[in-house]
Amino acid sequence: MTALRGSTIVGLGRAVPPRVVTNADLERLVDTTDEWIVTRTGIRERRVVPDGVATSDLAYEAAVEALADAGVPADALDLIIVGTATPDMIFPATACLLQDRLGARRAAAFDASAACSSWVYGCAMAHATIAAGMAETVLVVGAETLSRITNWRDRSTCVLFGDSAGAAVLRPAPVGEGFLSFVLGADGRGGPLISLPAGGSRLPASFETVERQLHYIHMNGREVFKFAVRVIPRAIREAAERAGVPLEAVDWFIPHQANIRIIDAAAERLGQPREKFFVNVQRYGNTSSASVPVALYEAWRAGYLDRGDLLILLAFGGGLTWGSCAVRWTRERATARRAE
Repeated sequence: MTALRGSTIVGLGRAVPPRVVTNADLERLVDTTDEWIVTRTGIRERRVVPDGVATSDLAYEAAVEALADAGVPADALDLIIVGTATPDMIFPATACLLQDRLGARRAAAFDASAACSSWVYGCAMAHATIAAGMAETVLVVGAETLSRITNWRDRSTCVLFGDSAGAAVLRPAPVGEGFLSFVLGADGRGGPLISLPAGGSRLPASFETVERQLHYIHMNGREVFKFAVRVIPRAIREAAERAGVPLEAVDWFIPHQANIRIIDAAAERLGQPREKFFVNVQRYGNTSSASVPVALYEAWRAGYLDRGDLLILLAFGGGLTWGSCAVRWTRERATARRAE
């Protein structure tokens, strides 16, 4: 039996809004301090889209850069997957809006909805599609405008979230290069721990749901923290085991940028040097599905990643969901440049 082919990332793109909201700005909105936020989350600032900018706008900007980086025209795309918890609308899919704007007429398109894990889930779907011979070129985008569903009067959540988008173009690769393994998981029992209660079929939009502020993110931060600290080491170990590589051989861990204490705890539990974990949470906060691709983009652009490096990417989020993957990086080291 002929082995299935693999897939690899051939292009990356990123979009971050120009507006910066600092912890000092939030001190004027809610009862909090810069010291409190930094100590508990590591976040110093986050990006927020201006009025009139939607998730598909950030997705488009990131996608255009990724396609240019890959040297691939939009009309060569066979599939577009957009991971997002903040679609432009319930339907049509944000991926369909992106397909139209890119002019990718040949591409199928759909959204992946696994909260912060959506981009990793999307990469798994893209890899499987390429491996099965159903597609040659797939665009996977993680894009969020979480500021649209953040209650800026709730100090327990407004300090955490930001807006951004990250995109990757995947193409076929020999087995053993590019993506080596995927781990996807979910525990629906924890669904209420991170949710947007209203706006769907259970609680359709009404005066009551608006008055009760049910169209904003609701989160049990303490329980989510416990979940993340427990699931991250397990998902990372499993991705390494499925790829047949020891943790000590991993050059870089690219985790979901939700909270610096979660990342520190994962490094400690895995017995891995903290320096091997790429971190940019201090500049963007938690950008949900965009978090991992933006971190990957910046790690590569800053010159940290070299061809042949072994990476493990990891995300976790609402659902509850998690996803990890091992990647043998196939691109040459980028000329180092400071991330914006």
